[in-house]
Amino acid sequence: MKHLNKKSMLLLLLAFVMMFMAACGNGTAGNAGDKPAAGGAENKEAPKAGEPVKVVWWHSMSGELGKAVDKLVADFNASQKNVVVEAVFQGTYDESLNKMKASMDSKSGPALIQVYEIGSRFMIDSKAITPMQKFIDADKFDVSQLEENILNYYTVDGKLNSMPFNTSNPILYYNKDAFKAAGLDPEKPPVTYEEVAEAAKKLSKDGKAGASFAIYGWFMEQFFANQGAELLNNGNGRTSPATESLLGSDAGVNTMTWWKQMIDDKTMLNLGRKTDDTKKAFAAGQIAMTLDTTASLRGIVSAAEGKFQVGTAFLPKPKDAKDGGVIVGGASLYILNNRSEAEQKGAWEFIKFLTDPKQQAYWHVNTGYFPITKKAYDEQLVKDNLTKYPQFKTAVDQLHQTKANKATQGAVMGVFPEARQLTEGAIEEVLNGKKSPKEALDGAAKEISSKLAQYNKTVAK
Repeated sequence: MKHLNKKSMLLLLLAFVMMFMAACGNGTAGNAGDKPAAGGAENKEAPKAGEPVKVVWWHSMSGELGKAVDKLVADFNASQKNVVVEAVFQGTYDESLNKMKASMDSKSGPALIQVYEIGSRFMIDSKAITPMQKFIDADKFDVSQLEENILNYYTVDGKLNSMPFNTSNPILYYNKDAFKAAGLDPEKPPVTYEEVAEAAKKLSKDGKAGASFAIYGWFMEQFFANQGAELLNNGNGRTSPATESLLGSDAGVNTMTWWKQMIDDKTMLNLGRKTDDTKKAFAAGQIAMTLDTTASLRGIVSAAEGKFQVGTAFLPKPKDAKDGGVIVGGASLYILNNRSEAEQKGAWEFIKFLTDPKQQAYWHVNTGYFPITKKAYDEQLVKDNLTKYPQFKTAVDQLHQTKANKATQGAVMGVFPEARQLTEGAIEEVLNGKKSPKEALDGAAKEISSKLAQYNKTVAK
């Protein structure tokens, strides 16, 4: 922004993004009027001699995930005396991000913040972060110990801007008992769109449906990547800022044609946008196949315990699909540049602690998220967990077999939350018979492209 200082530039960009995030529905968008949360008071001076550096970390992990976060923080604080991390839950990803935006002027925000993967482009454009690459280079930190296909997503313009933290991908869950009863091999789940449709027909009987997929924009993004297809132009927004959505391309149309045909055949139920609803239907035996995140695996297996055996399989794709795979979901950690150098370095020390195999093993076993460190799989804790939950090997294999390209690296755009909502609206139009796949997806793509133009214009001022 040639004629604006950094503060004005940031406020303009934040105002634009807050405007469209406030318009997002589905219970995911935070309130644009949220006030900054307490904690992380301004501290541009170095701590007094002998006092530890205080690092405030904002996160969005609640329930059991929050307990796992608190344990990691307590272990880090007990492991050394130079840095004290204070973890503060800030609500959903959208709520936390909006609070960060509101805190930028007063510098009352955190030194470290967890941001969901689709916030990557915004965090970079905000100029509010110190890229993780700076600390990696200064410390000669060996990134080869981390999972390449996870780093792949968060590497933009050749550098790592954040450190991956909680990472997942989608898999197909299926009822092995229902497969056996339908004459299907429970050890050979469907791999392609065509096989899923055929299995769904055989599984639909006695008032039960073969499958149900939640109307979730993330699934569509994954279906694109699994076909080696890019969701946005300009290399998925990675070679240069995206200007056009490719949602209406063959990858999208073929996917929605397949999905809608199963609805028409009455072999698939449309249960709406909430994955919780498909999870409940699966646990109750009302549907035999569903899609969900790998992070839900333990909960899904536990809910079915005593009723049926849960199988897991790779995300399906068309039989003639190009090389592809899955994109990582979840979130990563950013260090904010309006905090003191001591706080930023303290945050980096905590991040290094989190990447340790032992900590990654604990995080993985207690949450279901992937370890980002390869050697975590050598920890006995992880080996024992894989014995108890052999279904998780599917997710690990799917991650490792993903072909690295621009499609699987994942799209980046500053208007991702709204684009996801528009995608879900288009899916609904198709499944409800209001529009053809091509018409609905082209309409959403046009709106997303318009939002991209507005965003790019704001950033370029």
